[in-house]
Amino acid sequence: MVQLLKKWLVCLVLLATSPLGAAPLLIGAEDDWAPYCERNKEDGQPRGLTPELVKAVFAAEGIEIVFRTLPFARCMHDAKSGKLAGCFNATITEENRNQYHWHDTPMFEEDLAIFALASDPQRDLKLTSLEGKRVGITLGYTYPTDFMENPRITRFQAKSDAQILEMLVRGRVDYILMNGMPGYLKIQQKLLTGKVIKVGKLSTDGFWLAFSRHHPQGEALAKRFEQGLQKIKNNGTYEWLVRDFEAKLGLH
Repeated sequence: MVQLLKKWLVCLVLLATSPLGAAPLLIGAEDDWAPYCERNKEDGQPRGLTPELVKAVFAAEGIEIVFRTLPFARCMHDAKSGKLAGCFNATITEENRNQYHWHDTPMFEEDLAIFALASDPQRDLKLTSLEGKRVGITLGYTYPTDFMENPRITRFQAKSDAQILEMLVRGRVDYILMNGMPGYLKIQQKLLTGKVIKVGKLSTDGFWLAFSRHHPQGEALAKRFEQGLQKIKNNGTYEWLVRDFEAKLGLH
């Protein structure tokens, strides 16, 4: 018992004196991407699947973190500049690939879906289907490079998914892009179920925690995060968190 206590104290000392354990890491969480992550209006903390996954991963590595909840574009900017150690939920594009440090395995995957008014006759749309059309997208979100650089697509930006939904309903755009589950939830919240539907998809994307290249431990943290992610996948924690998340959404 004494030897066990001594080993535990040594571990605590090593953690407290290590670069990663010197102080809690400040991690940025986006504030308006339910159900994966949104600001809890009561305490300002993030809630959803991703913050639970992030907490579990860092706990598996013995790293203490604190969250700062803020709009996604500001979150990524602050991570890029080094004000935050990292930010989620980010997708990797050609534009941002070299701007952050990335862990190898995405935390989860989600469709980038094309939504339209139910009266639109088109179905099974893809990237080329959007050429010559007006497409609403959310400011600060990351989209595939081939979509963003296609000169035959007219893109209109708004500050939130709720705003591009309103643009669609008012006929200001022909289509909008939203991730599948967050999109369906926003449609439900805006009482537009059956009026706005999914008519295609651009891609299935992974989502990562983007680590700052200006943080002194950014690269090391990305590697530690990958290690922790594999640990919670191997010990069943990851599966339990995902199934609990899906159960709360009534998916099973």
